[in-house]
Amino acid sequence: MPKTNTKALSQTIRKVGLRATPARVATLGLLYRTASPLTHAEVAEQLAERGIDKTTAYRNLNDMTDAGLLRRTQLGDHAWRFEAIGDGENAHPHFVCVECGSVSCLKEIRLTQKSLAASRQIGKVTEILLRGHCIGCN
Repeated sequence: MPKTNTKALSQTIRKVGLRATPARVATLGLLYRTASPLTHAEVAEQLAERGIDKTTAYRNLNDMTDAGLLRRTQLGDHAWRFEAIGDGENAHPHFVCVECGSVSCLKEIRLTQKSLAASRQIGKVTEILLRGHCIGCN
């Protein structure tokens, strides 16, 4: 995971061909510091404290997703969630609580070689989603 200081974040943004505006730097920094994907509304709410409006937040989320800095995931509740992609990081499973809706990253879980081989016969796995009851709701 890259450093979250302003200079490092700006370099990361510029490296993919985007301008490193204060709003983009703030957005990328926020997503690197969070432990799970955030919705546009959650990102916009946190960035509002810095004077960044919802439209700018949404535009920057999409621009940085298109540039490969962020991953956009839909976890079955019709809300896009965004998370920063670390260097060399592949997609990872997410756990969604069916009661409270909390989302957790499960970065340590990987498909077995046998599962990967079987899935290649169908297509390419881009997302694994587990649903259940979190510890707080259990």
